[in-house]
Amino acid sequence: MTLAVDDVPIILMDMTLILEDAGFRCHEAMDGDTAIVLLEEQADNTILLFSDVEMPGSINGFALARHVAQHWPWIEIVIASGNIRPNPGDMPEKATFIPKPFSAAIVHEHLRRTLPDGKKPAPLKNAVTTPVQPGA
Repeated sequence: MTLAVDDVPIILMDMTLILEDAGFRCHEAMDGDTAIVLLEEQADNTILLFSDVEMPGSINGFALARHVAQHWPWIEIVIASGNIRPNPGDMPEKATFIPKPFSAAIVHEHLRRTLPDGKKPAPLKNAVTTPVQPGA
């Protein structure tokens, strides 16, 4: 399972479709608090957290990433934002960052590069890679 987290419904839908196209089975949350509740129930079956930074509630994407890394270290973490870039210490060491806006090609290539082979679904492993230009 993959958990997609974003408070903007259209972005969450797009994020989920991109991850499903890569072969992941997705759950969705619209804020960090809901994401933690879902992870408390599903962490053992979760491979990847893909989260926005700025969200309503008591926990933003950076804090969510740190919480996940501390409590469920086997979950891979990708953080995305169009407004904020991470500063040192914002994200756990194992987390990676993608600037928004992103495309399916950018996300898929990022996941091919950063996920361990054992955590890549078949469509992501078997995809033919093409160079992705920044801003594509």
